[in-house]
Order: sequence, then structure tokens, then C-alpha cells
Amino acid sequence: MTDDIEDVLQAVGPRLRTLRRNRGLTLAEVAGTTGISESTLSRLESGQRRAGLELLLPLARAYRVPLDDLVGAPRTGDPRVHLTPLHRHGMTFVPLSRRPGGMQAYKMIIPGSDRPLEPDHQTHDGHEWLYVLHGRLRLVLGEHDLVLPAGEAAEFDTTLPHWLGSADGQAVELLILFGQHGERAHLRARAARG
Repeated sequence: MTDDIEDVLQAVGPRLRTLRRNRGLTLAEVAGTTGISESTLSRLESGQRRAGLELLLPLARAYRVPLDDLVGAPRTGDPRVHLTPLHRHGMTFVPLSRRPGGMQAYKMIIPGSDRPLEPDHQTHDGHEWLYVLHGRLRLVLGEHDLVLPAGEAAEFDTTLPHWLGSADGQAVELLILFGQHGERAHLRARAARG
């Protein structure tokens, strides 16, 4: 087996784990959807078992991705990116990156609401950078309760209790860069010339 093929096969497990986690699913939930046992799924994700078509096809259906995405096959022909929105906690997340591991990019849409929502603080491993594209974002971060209008950005450790919502009941759109293992976004700005 060539080194290239071996590298592709070894990347399948982490790619499967990333897809499952990005969708907020447990091994038990994926097992229930696909009929593949939790132990087999765990071994696939850890690289202890190689995935054949009999396992990859139901997983591709469950995650609603092309089979090529599971194995990291290079795209040919059509250069367009086909985005599959995810719906969690009443919000829509559109993945903008396809590479497993490392920084992940999302467009997030928080729908408008007739009544103010009570913050439901979340914590999880990682680091998040966000930029408000449209609307007014309410960011509750630990003891801070902030309003960010379009054009403002924030960066924070997601192990701090946090909540994102609309500041005024109108829809909010934002870009999010998320690093699961604490990766941080680095911005470089050139000094203005006078």
C-alpha cells in the first residue's frame, strides 16, 4: 500500500469523529441511526478499525455528506462548495470549512424572536472568535452582558459560561472561527500610513 493511501485511510477516523462532534451527536445516537454498533464506531474513530463501504455508506447518509468527504477524496471538476446547514438550539450553523480537526469556520444565524430569551449558559472545550455580520448580538460571557452591533468582533475561551442571542429580537448573522483544542485566531493589521 502506498504512503498516500495509508495517509488517507488514517485520516478517516478523525474525520468521522469531527463530523459526529460538530453535529452534537453521541456514539449511541449514530449507532441508532446507522445500525453500526457503538464499539465499531468507536474503533473506526480511533483508527483501530478500517472502514469499508458497508460502514461508510450508512455514515455518509447519517451525516448527510458525500462519501468523498468521509475519505477526504480530492474534488474534481465542480469548484463550488456545497454547504449543509446544521440546526442546533434553535439556531442555524453553516459549516464553511471541511477539514477535520483544527480551526472550523461557520456562519451562524440566530432567528428573530417576539420575546426576549433567557440566557442558557454553555461551556465546552475550545476557543471561539466571532464577527457580527448583521444585526445586534447579545453575548453573555461569565459576568459580562455585552451587545455587539454589526462589524464588531469578540474572542473568548469557551470553557467560560457563555450564551449568544439577539439583543433586540431581530435576526443576527455572524461568522465564527472555532478551535476545539484552544487554537486561537490570529489577526494581523498593518499600521495606517499617515
